[in-house]
Amino acid sequence: MQEDDRQTSRTQLAVESIRSLIFSGDLAAGTDHLENELAERLSMSRTPIREAARVLEAQGLLVVRPRKGVRILTLSAEDMDEIYVVLTELESLAAGLAARGKYSKAHLKPLLQAVLDMESSLQGLDRESWAAADERFHDELVRLAGNSRMAAIISNFNDQVRRARAFTLHLRPLPLQSNEEHRALYEAIERGDEKGARRIHWHHRENARKTLIAILEEVGMKHL
Repeated sequence: MQEDDRQTSRTQLAVESIRSLIFSGDLAAGTDHLENELAERLSMSRTPIREAARVLEAQGLLVVRPRKGVRILTLSAEDMDEIYVVLTELESLAAGLAARGKYSKAHLKPLLQAVLDMESSLQGLDRESWAAADERFHDELVRLAGNSRMAAIISNFNDQVRRARAFTLHLRPLPLQSNEEHRALYEAIERGDEKGARRIHWHHRENARKTLIAILEEVGMKHL
């Protein structure tokens, strides 16, 4: 492996490691961290940490402060409300485009598998596995839409949504209705029902928004 490739690999590892620490709450919102602190924590040199910080800053997870390291950004309930408004419109459009594609069952197999995994996870009351399958479903949905620019925008917002979901995962009711909505959406896409897919997904995301905001307001969590 050439040096440039090794550096890219180290940077990507740093991005994934720091993102994981943010989502888990180990790097809490509003806290400051020096480059050498993060480098020591992750057993890396400062160069991939510095480059990873730029990537994560572009994704809205932190801000780079010259000579002061990084600050993990807070995410308010109001922020989440605005993010969900955008995601609802974009992912609903993606759902319609996926249905318009009239994919075969073979092409839709990853989407169906995510639905099956979500249903299986809830039967075992495994919320973490459910959340992972839910994430796969939404990523696959956007991939099927076939619009790379839309996918890039949605990916950026999803990094912030994951932070809120990690906090609320065990506070929300068991997401049985969400599973029903995922299956209904899959079936609409399978039969090529563009309008139906858009409608189903719009209501799905709107329900998710209301659930999330209600939890944040109930626990009095102004910032994540």
